[in-house]
Amino acid sequence: MLNAVLNKEHDEARQGEAFAPFAADPNAFKKHFYIESYGCAMNFADSEVVASILLENGFGATTDFENADLIFINTCSIREKAEITVRKRLTEFRKIKKLRPGMLVGVLGCMAERLKAKFLEEEKLVDLVVGPDAYRSLPGLIEEAETGQKAVNVLLSRDETYADIAPIRLNSNGVTAFVSIMRGCNNMCSFCVVPFTRGRERSRDAQSVINECKTLFEEGYREVTLLGQNVDSYHWVDEQKELVVTFAMLMEQVALISPLLRIRFSTSHPKDITDDVLHTMLKYENICNYIHLPVQSGSTRVLQMMNRTYSREWYIAKVNRIRELIPDCGLSTDMITGFCTETEEDHRESLSLMEYCKYDLAYMYYYSERPGTRAERRFEDDVPLEVKKRRLQEMIDLHRMHSMQSMQRDVGKICKVLVEGTSKKSEHHFFGRSDHNKVVVFAKDNHKKGDYVFIHITSCTAGTLIGSVAEKS
Repeated sequence: MLNAVLNKEHDEARQGEAFAPFAADPNAFKKHFYIESYGCAMNFADSEVVASILLENGFGATTDFENADLIFINTCSIREKAEITVRKRLTEFRKIKKLRPGMLVGVLGCMAERLKAKFLEEEKLVDLVVGPDAYRSLPGLIEEAETGQKAVNVLLSRDETYADIAPIRLNSNGVTAFVSIMRGCNNMCSFCVVPFTRGRERSRDAQSVINECKTLFEEGYREVTLLGQNVDSYHWVDEQKELVVTFAMLMEQVALISPLLRIRFSTSHPKDITDDVLHTMLKYENICNYIHLPVQSGSTRVLQMMNRTYSREWYIAKVNRIRELIPDCGLSTDMITGFCTETEEDHRESLSLMEYCKYDLAYMYYYSERPGTRAERRFEDDVPLEVKKRRLQEMIDLHRMHSMQSMQRDVGKICKVLVEGTSKKSEHHFFGRSDHNKVVVFAKDNHKKGDYVFIHITSCTAGTLIGSVAEKS
């Protein structure tokens, strides 16, 4: 859960959504599960793996938690606010559980690994606690919990990627899908809990990724987002072919499936993104010209404390290289205000970096200390909350101006848009996204979901482009 996010129309990290597979016949199962997911795209992809495992073991899906036999919350530990939200939700589920003897409530994901003891013993909120590398053990854990025992598996793995499990696309629009290419993280950023909750970095079998993308395309999907905590460090050794597959090579193979399959990826680490990736983006029209390149701070001193392993100047050089090779590349970032010891000068350096880069989209937060991280162990969280919030607001105000400028630059242009569905504000309009990941709204005309449509942009807001179908479509 984000402390602050500008341009929520663009935010792919949906918060607190419950899902059920379209294909599941609710009358075909004696027991039903309900999953509510929070946090990053990886969590939502994990929920699709869990759904596949549960369906294989006789559980049908439902969107009505009051009638579920099994309730799971897939959790996020990145921000304190997310943990507060999940705890409140579990308290609500406990009230339902008292009215339905036999109902089981479980926690999946990052919070499960970090707070297992509190959930099970101190607060008695849940019956099952399952970490991100233990989903294969769910059937046995459910049987154990049904006997009245508390069921726990939060062991981390050095090789689990769930490569052989076909995810069940939950509440899918049938057009876009997430495809996980790796798990875990080796970058020990001092503010981040991910390496402790998701384990060490390991890459998924390249052929399994390609096969999943092919299947999605054959099923009618027209966009895949390749997911990893750090996609640029993807590394798979194909021993049969005596070949090392890099992220650029993997992305090229996915692009070759069909020119009608659009490819996105997230997230890139500034220290690892290579010219090979940029050249591959240039080579294939169906790889979107959009990069999420989190910087976190514009101050070299703060970056060093964060253990980001690059300087302000190094990051700027990387941005310059991207724009040299792909001049119209969309660029987004993450920013943290109020990290330990951050001064007003450090804050001004962050603002000046944003002024230099003029991001199309930015995810901005004030620092939230996470227990167990290097920052929690070594540094004092010494920036007052009111200062964090004030600096965050200044950052939001600056980015709002950059975002509007970015949108206004597209007015008068023609954008190629993939239709994702009906606009939330008007049943007479479709929405989709441009190559640069900007939301576009336009009259439906004779088009349908999954179509590529050329849209003439006539106006905009800070978060949405508005247009009409162009003649060349």
